[in-house]
Amino acid sequence: MLPNTSQRVPEQTDEEINRQIEEEIRNNVALYAGCDSEAIERRLRELDEEWDIERTLEFNAAALATTAILFGLIGKKRWLLLAGTVTGFLAQHALQGWCPPVPLFRRLGFRTEREIDRERYALKALRGDFKDLQRDGESTSLDQVDAVLAAVR
Repeated sequence: MLPNTSQRVPEQTDEEINRQIEEEIRNNVALYAGCDSEAIERRLRELDEEWDIERTLEFNAAALATTAILFGLIGKKRWLLLAGTVTGFLAQHALQGWCPPVPLFRRLGFRTEREIDRERYALKALRGDFKDLQRDGESTSLDQVDAVLAAVR
């Protein structure tokens, strides 16, 4: 059975690395707990720019495969084996959440989108983005839906 999308990388990551990443999230949120909205907004912009592990792996695979194809076209055909290997590992990552660069990138601190989002939403909660989003009764108006979507944006 294939792991679910949001947990496949953490499930394939050494538990100590997962613990370090969780501790980093906790420390970052604690650091901004006493800050004003402007400081939190700056951190949220930084999080928007952070490359998650998926983007990093995709770029790495594309760069390696493209380089291997170019070398295969202008030099030795055996370079094409590297392109095939890289794309095979990328497929393995899509299915299982693991490929050879994952442990290295995780040790370097690359987080999953879900891990980045945990920090993002904790900071938004600290800033008060969710305080006025209570449901009123049984029905939900489109204004309430729009407010919720704006808060999680």
